[in-house]
Amino acid sequence: MPELPEVETTRAGLAPHCEGRIIRSVILRRPDLRWPIPKEIKKILPSQSILKVRRRAKYLLIDTEPGSALLHLGMSGCLRVLPVGSKIEKHDHVDIVLDNDTLIRFTDPRRFGCLLWQPDGETHALLQHLGPEPLSNDFDGDYLFERSRGRRTPIKHFLMDQAVVVGVGNIYAAESLFRAGIAPAREAGSISRSRYQALAAAVKSILTYAIKRGGTTLRDFLNADGAPGYFEQELFVYGREGEPCKVCGKPVQDLRMGNRASAWCKKCQK
Repeated sequence: MPELPEVETTRAGLAPHCEGRIIRSVILRRPDLRWPIPKEIKKILPSQSILKVRRRAKYLLIDTEPGSALLHLGMSGCLRVLPVGSKIEKHDHVDIVLDNDTLIRFTDPRRFGCLLWQPDGETHALLQHLGPEPLSNDFDGDYLFERSRGRRTPIKHFLMDQAVVVGVGNIYAAESLFRAGIAPAREAGSISRSRYQALAAAVKSILTYAIKRGGTTLRDFLNADGAPGYFEQELFVYGREGEPCKVCGKPVQDLRMGNRASAWCKKCQK
């Protein structure tokens, strides 16, 4: 699934091509993705100017005066900027046609993504109970320490809880815990303030670097321009189960936590 760096990379790729442009039309090749596509998308968006393309958690919002198109890439979705008339493939479900003979194409083979509508001045239900952005000043070690008191859930699950902090999925949670030296199964409430400070710093550093490098290239992810990201080759534990740890040389372990695999180093993480 695309995580925060992938979505932010997509946003940064789309914005220069879209902001200030007028939407000529919206072409829907099916009435739904994960959920039905609201009628406002086709009825209201045409003729509107795109004010801004922004991100909240793993959602993208295309802002116009009457409201915002709210998109989630799901498990395998991608957004690309293409010339009008580009060949239509099987899983190209939505085109947002702009006034400069380009279009924003939403491709989603598994149809776990979504395209919804958020009226101006309102917050969509999907966005109402989200935690702070991990790269904001609201997120730090003190915040994590206070939120974790009394919590017996494993730290990895705690870090991936979108009500705690948004956008830290399986890849970057694993990498951040490794850098901070914290075992993924350790109870969140048992971790000290200083270790949470190290963890928050790791999250910020790794996400910032991943955004700079274009996200990870894992199966389905593409940037808005169709190019893959470049962070995957620099991962320390995720996807490296059985391989030598890049720090200590011991094999990277595969820990099953619920229905997820969690890669970690038994020697480096306590």
